Amino acid sequence: MANAQPEKVGTRTRLKQIGQVIALTSKRDKLFLPIALSAAIGPIVLVLLLILILGLSWIWLAAGLMIGVVGFMTTLNLRATRTFMADAKGTPGAAAQIIENLRGDWLVTPAVASTTQFDMVHLVLGRPGVILVGEGNPGRLKGLLGQEKRRLSKVIGNADMRDIIVGEGEGQVPLEKLRMTFMKMPRTLSGKDVNALNVRLKALTARPQMPKGAIPKNMRPQMGGNFKVPRGR
Repeated sequence: MANAQPEKVGTRTRLKQIGQVIALTSKRDKLFLPIALSAAIGPIVLVLLLILILGLSWIWLAAGLMIGVVGFMTTLNLRATRTFMADAKGTPGAAAQIIENLRGDWLVTPAVASTTQFDMVHLVLGRPGVILVGEGNPGRLKGLLGQEKRRLSKVIGNADMRDIIVGEGEGQVPLEKLRMTFMKMPRTLSGKDVNALNVRLKALTARPQMPKGAIPKNMRPQMGGNFKVPRGR
């Protein structure tokens, strides 16, 4: 069956989302608006000065406006990401949320293994293979990761499998560097391979081991749909 096409986001919805991000970032980051406005207005003022002093065509004002918009959006992206990372640190499931919002096709199953102390192992499937991402106490995560590796090794075949522990300690990946870590991973599987592996993993993780205590609602295990094979350029 052909993959369903993603629903397109309308301009009004997109503008509303940007407005919400601006409002949230402004509330959490007092330096955001001064920096963003400087990045937006600076190029426009510079172009106006060049027009008045050098007698350039007023058409250059359009270029200044475009540069100003790009400057504002770039600042928004950087400061909003910084704010999100600061708020996410120490929040159970933050790593899974970050990976789910990465560019590309990543199939994320949050909390395939966890403890009542909110230690979690998330299962991620993509072109680099199978990645286990641990959040929590490194000592307890070592046992959870080992358990999941043994379980998954029965069905992944020759696919690469690696593990990551999110944290600030030696050998760990800080939350703010998790995005770049994933983007740098070598792509060793085809889209077809990922789809086939996804089917096997869904069957294996249909009944993941869960702790007796409660875990956050947003960490309920679920595996995404078919991997989308990117079209060639």
